[in-house]
Amino acid sequence: MAAQHLTAALLLCEVVMEILSWVPAKPLTRLKLVCKSWNSIISHPHFVKLHLHRSPKNAILLSTRTPTFPRDEEKKQGLVLSSVESFIQNPSSTLDAQENRRSLQVEDWVVGSCNGLVCVARFLDPINGIIDIWFHLLNPLTGLISENSPCLRVNVHTAFGFGYDESSDSYKVVTATRDSSGTVTAQVYSFGGSSWKRANSFPAFPFSVEDNGQFIGGTLNWLGLCNPHGDDYDWAAVTLDMLMIVSFDLKLDTNKQILLPKGIDEIPREEPSLGVWGNSLYLLHDYKNTHFIAWQMKEFGDENSWTQLLKISFDHLGVEMLLLPEFIFENGNIFMFMGRHSFEEVFYDRRDNSVKRVNINNLDFDAYDYVESLIQPC
Repeated sequence: MAAQHLTAALLLCEVVMEILSWVPAKPLTRLKLVCKSWNSIISHPHFVKLHLHRSPKNAILLSTRTPTFPRDEEKKQGLVLSSVESFIQNPSSTLDAQENRRSLQVEDWVVGSCNGLVCVARFLDPINGIIDIWFHLLNPLTGLISENSPCLRVNVHTAFGFGYDESSDSYKVVTATRDSSGTVTAQVYSFGGSSWKRANSFPAFPFSVEDNGQFIGGTLNWLGLCNPHGDDYDWAAVTLDMLMIVSFDLKLDTNKQILLPKGIDEIPREEPSLGVWGNSLYLLHDYKNTHFIAWQMKEFGDENSWTQLLKISFDHLGVEMLLLPEFIFENGNIFMFMGRHSFEEVFYDRRDNSVKRVNINNLDFDAYDYVESLIQPC
């Protein structure tokens, strides 16, 4: 009889776990208070990973900041969680909403988002081109924050990236710093560890340190430039053979080159950019200052899977030249650009070739692909 009771209890526990694993993350944070057994189930690492696997991938993370004017206004930064649908329908209301908002310090910089965790860098003001920097993880849904990483001292020519190493079940931040000779030194920190680790030098440096490494398939990816002249370069003198995608493997701490799409036969007029949305890598660039082009690598790692997803004129979009999209929604179907006017966003839907212009409030923001989860920061 005791064995039968135990079997029934285990079956009931499995049924409860199965049902709860389909509940959205936010209600689950409240359901933990129902009883001790539910709290135990929802807090268990196996359940947390199962729930993450089943969570809908239709959320967006907005890193907001007040503009630098007026000067007498206190600068503020924050994180806002939203569904993709809500943001597209009414960006201003989403950005203004106090619900699902987390405050950040003025010195904070969002490096990336992965599995519901956000990597935040905190800087001290640079002195003679040298900065001290710490990193921590934040789950904006639960509000839980990790301890800071050990301090890292680097020069201002440093790019960052954040991702997840499934082989070791660890979250890592990678920095790539170039010196005056052009050498790019990579350093890796695994959250929960006690020190930084040196990795192999990069064959090229990320030419825009403001573009964080793009995480996909256990790798971080940057657009890099082979530059024999070190820190200074003239984009007008750059050739296609100098431009490459550097892909850093978070499991092996090694890097390799990913070839550009074969259809690119001339260097873009301005610096292109990389993006990851859904399960695809995108390369975005202008064409002769008149058109915007988006390439999609449909199977990451397969250089033959590069496909030209979109080519459209700036005039049709109604955007300023050279402004690449700030975000891509719906598996590459909707592109968001900055408009010609201040605080105007332009949404382009390639399915019906439609353009929607939306005025937003006086607030700057960056957008990140996001999934709500119960993952705990280290």
